[in-house]
Amino acid sequence: MAVKFNRFMALAMCATALTPVAAYAQTETEETAASDERRFGAIVVTAQRREENLLDVPLSVSAFSGDLLADLGIQTMDEVAKISPNVTLEVSRGTNNTISAFIRGVGQQDPVSGFEAGVGIYVDDVYLNRPQGSVLEVYDVERIEVLRGPQGTLYGRNTIGGAVKYVTKGLSNDPTFKARGVLGTYGQKDVVASGSVPLADTFRVGGGIGVFTRDGFGENLITGEDNYNKDVLSARLSAEWDVTDAFQLRLSGDYMNDESNARQGHRLIPDLFPPSTFPVLGNVYDNRAGLDVVEQKVEVYGGSLVAEYQVNDNITLKNILAYREDEGTSPIDFDALPVADVDVPGIYTNDQLSNEFQILYSGDRLNGIVGAYYLDANSSTVFDVLLGTTGALLGLPGLNAQTFGEVSTETWSIFADFTYDLTDQFAISLGGRYTEDKRSSIVLRRTYVGGFSPFFGGPGVPIATTSNFDGSAKFDDFSPRVSLTYKPIESQTLYATYSQGFKGGSFDPRGQTTAAPDLDRDGTVSPEEVFAFMQFEPEEVDSYEIGWKASTFQGRLQTSLAGFFMDYQNVQIPGSVGIDTNGDGVNDTFTGVTTNAASADLWGIEFEGTGVLGEEIFNESDMFTSAVSIGYINAEFNEFIDAFGNDVANQRVFQNTPEWTGSLRLTYDTPFHILQKPGRLTLNTLASYRSKSSQFEVRSPLDQEAYTLIDLGLRWKPDDSRWGFTFTGKNLTDERYKVAGYNFINPANGAPTLGLEGVLNAYYGDPRTFSIGVDYEF
Repeated sequence: MAVKFNRFMALAMCATALTPVAAYAQTETEETAASDERRFGAIVVTAQRREENLLDVPLSVSAFSGDLLADLGIQTMDEVAKISPNVTLEVSRGTNNTISAFIRGVGQQDPVSGFEAGVGIYVDDVYLNRPQGSVLEVYDVERIEVLRGPQGTLYGRNTIGGAVKYVTKGLSNDPTFKARGVLGTYGQKDVVASGSVPLADTFRVGGGIGVFTRDGFGENLITGEDNYNKDVLSARLSAEWDVTDAFQLRLSGDYMNDESNARQGHRLIPDLFPPSTFPVLGNVYDNRAGLDVVEQKVEVYGGSLVAEYQVNDNITLKNILAYREDEGTSPIDFDALPVADVDVPGIYTNDQLSNEFQILYSGDRLNGIVGAYYLDANSSTVFDVLLGTTGALLGLPGLNAQTFGEVSTETWSIFADFTYDLTDQFAISLGGRYTEDKRSSIVLRRTYVGGFSPFFGGPGVPIATTSNFDGSAKFDDFSPRVSLTYKPIESQTLYATYSQGFKGGSFDPRGQTTAAPDLDRDGTVSPEEVFAFMQFEPEEVDSYEIGWKASTFQGRLQTSLAGFFMDYQNVQIPGSVGIDTNGDGVNDTFTGVTTNAASADLWGIEFEGTGVLGEEIFNESDMFTSAVSIGYINAEFNEFIDAFGNDVANQRVFQNTPEWTGSLRLTYDTPFHILQKPGRLTLNTLASYRSKSSQFEVRSPLDQEAYTLIDLGLRWKPDDSRWGFTFTGKNLTDERYKVAGYNFINPANGAPTLGLEGVLNAYYGDPRTFSIGVDYEF
């Protein structure tokens, strides 16, 4: 693996090193208008809640235009991690559209309600409070921004690792229409259409719809259903009204319906309880899951109203009102076997109402924002854990442990962030945000016999209540930011930034109150001890970053280099352990155990560069460009206190945080004739690398070794034509790589810690795929 990575690094460095030489050799007088349009220009982002040139932003920000994402064949937002250093975006275990996001080692893997995300996901400045439905389809998008490092001042709670912003396209004053059809391997059939039309000089409407379907990469050998298939409908509508020259309104709504089959994991071990004999399957996308009491289905919808009023040349008022809701059902067969050992159907519901008011100021030397934010959200989860095999052994047929968890969040904050240009070269930025969170939680756990509970249409009868928790807590935080910027020349920026972020505290939605320890050893477990067992505190990060950004050789070379150090305190460690509720020596259910068990130091470097390697190489208007990203992170726990009070920091690692990440993209654009029809051909090749990473804080068979993905994209557009034709190949070397999994196996002896058959399942990224597409635009 080291040899493979060294070759990758050498190729990346060579591409970047050659860029200025090749670019400088071209003469300005020979450049054509076509090459001017294809050369890298100023990138405008809203990372600081106002439009700025990316070069001037004293933060680590990656920005990818919708056209670039289309050229790379990126279909869902998680694929952006391929081209972003120190970023992990993955589809969560057992789901099709729930995201697990990590930036610079900070994130949250478990999507259950009650656990707060560590990376904020935003759609047009609307924060998505829960990760369900966040694996967004990439279409009709203006750009996607990835903000690395804590964003507590401007974006608030739960952006402790960073933020990902999905920015949709605005509406044009002229009629527009764009459509795309795609056919591919595994029965892929995608149709996307979008457009807008002005109904008056001051009023525009638009929308888009996408249908994304695909057969499975594998098969459920028990039910005959496709595994890893896709059946998604997504739609957006929007309207813009220029009420006056100074007052604009934008109303938008979106809808997503995912009726893909349940995504079941691949068992890495044979069954462990006789008389069953189920060996490991040869195809990692195949499985034998027998759970089918509910269908896999997710429905997400929401809307926002943005009002913007320009008071004068300096002051603009902006208000963002939004509502979102989602509901989903999912059958997760933990043991991935037809026997009812650890069968878990679940129901998830989320809703949120948010409002953000901003006062933006823009002056000759002072620019900034003052704002207030409010969020009222509710999230609930109910799931059964059917332990049929275990129940039969205990004389309890159809043993079932049910968990109902509900978490309500009410939070408000006020914030301000301003940049003042001390001179034409020096600037200082100061910001701060004060937040108050109120978290209320209900956790009800009951034991049933006779099968699934009535929640899932079963005949189960409750025989015991093992948790009946109802509690609330308040948390507050102040997150500051200070940044110094120096521009030695107009096209270069040096900066140093200190920022702080926090992730909210809460209650473990799977906690079992009867498992709470007697902390004061007085012979009874008090309500206070139960409360302390269920609750976990917020975590915080202090981040220090220095960086350099530059645009040189008349914009042909753009580079960004950053170094960072993060002091990570009070780290939340969620987990699940099997427990024995009746003292017979057999774990008949599991409980959540979440603690603030750790502190850690994280430091690293990030480099991003885009450059023109050459122009007019073989003809008068061809162009060869490259883009490189390299990320390195050293993430180590200083302290990690386990459930028994021991410091096991030297035995723990950061999850979903590879030490090295990198990508190399080479693009060649040239005139090209097909059937004597002149046009332009664009060739994109992308190699993305990730070193070894762990799924959990403890090393396990679910860990993923280093791997490289290679993608290829071709696009041909005839001259003077509205048509375009594409060919895309992904994962050309057909790598098998794990993105998630479940592990309830004792690492010491290989015995199951939940159920009897053993739970060790992995979920994999997509295999090699090919597709062809046709698009039309006017």
